[in-house]
Amino acid sequence: MIHELLLAGFGGQGMLTIGIALAYAGMAEGKKVAYVPSYGPEMRGGTANCMVTISDKEISSPVVANPGIAIIMNRPSLDKFESRVKPGGIILVNSSLIDRPVCRKDVQVYEIPTLELATEAGMTRAANMVMLGALIGATGVVSLEVVQDALVKTFKGKYLDKMPANMAVVQRGLEYIRGLQKEGVSKKKATA
Repeated sequence: MIHELLLAGFGGQGMLTIGIALAYAGMAEGKKVAYVPSYGPEMRGGTANCMVTISDKEISSPVVANPGIAIIMNRPSLDKFESRVKPGGIILVNSSLIDRPVCRKDVQVYEIPTLELATEAGMTRAANMVMLGALIGATGVVSLEVVQDALVKTFKGKYLDKMPANMAVVQRGLEYIRGLQKEGVSKKKATA
């Protein structure tokens, strides 16, 4: 199985952090991984996206032209990348900041109120961790069990005191997706 992901948002929204954590988690599960970051010259507020591939087999190219899964954290990223997701793919949208629906009908769409869920879980600045949990719940790309160690490696030992809170936010995103699935809410929310 191969999972090709695109994670996109503003600089400072933690997309590169999620990408690195996913790469570490994939390696911990014995999978092949590729991680390719791309960001603008600004530290915060500019564009930031990355491509992550996690596979059971060798990866022929780290570049992902048409991802099967996309995490989209802001409107400019939705406008830019929506059309690139493969038909039948999954788009996780940060509905706290994006003011338009996904227009495609050939993809599964999950609208995630990341800011609200992060606040409920006690870490208002952890919207990216909500998305990480939502991604795990929607796709199973990596297991929750390997994520904490992957985050410790990603943060290079910093913020260890915040790890329980970060994991609570990841768990909140996972529970949100499972709640949607349990309620039978249509994943295909896109309208023409």
